[in-house]
Amino acid sequence: MTQEIEAPRRRSVSRAPRSATVLKGRLLAAQRREVDAGLEWVADDPMVEAAAARITGARRRFVLGAATSFTYASLLAAKLSNSLAQVTLVDGTIVRPLDVLSDVRESDVLIVVSLRRYRNYTIDNAVPFAQSGGSLVVITDSEENPLVQHATEAVVIPSVADAAEGDLPLHPETPHAAPAVVALVIDVLAALSSASAKGAGRRFAERERLASELGLHRD
Repeated sequence: MTQEIEAPRRRSVSRAPRSATVLKGRLLAAQRREVDAGLEWVADDPMVEAAAARITGARRRFVLGAATSFTYASLLAAKLSNSLAQVTLVDGTIVRPLDVLSDVRESDVLIVVSLRRYRNYTIDNAVPFAQSGGSLVVITDSEENPLVQHATEAVVIPSVADAAEGDLPLHPETPHAAPAVVALVIDVLAALSSASAKGAGRRFAERERLASELGLHRD
């Protein structure tokens, strides 16, 4: 007896206005251009490798950002912590800039994500770190960022035009840096830093074992 295979049911979706469909197509095309340009830039820019080497060679690694940049800083800190020791997110509450600045060592590195508009909080805490002898790695979207002149290594993401072409800005929170490209830089930077770090593989495996043993995740 032949059994009929029931096709999977699709969720009922109300038909969107044509204007929304057209706008979505334009936004996706803009996103694709940004990602393609970002991939080409990352492939050619040697500063990404230089920044990764600086992070790997440090004894202690601090990560700083404010507002939207804090979101990216948190992501970078989380990725680096998977394979590297001594990674600290400076969140302003549990770990305050004053705590870091009061004990800067030459073997320390401060990784700063600073996208326009540049926050005084970030600048006012990163500059003293560099002046105290620590290394400063800056991820930004312009050479005009005041931190670039103090940086040991600066990864400058190329600015993007208004990809929405007359509509609302595509990235109002970071108008000069595409989120997908910033995330790409963070991914590549973390992967390169971890790949050349001693004991990174062992540390990652141990974290996975402990997470499984403690039942931290539900598959």
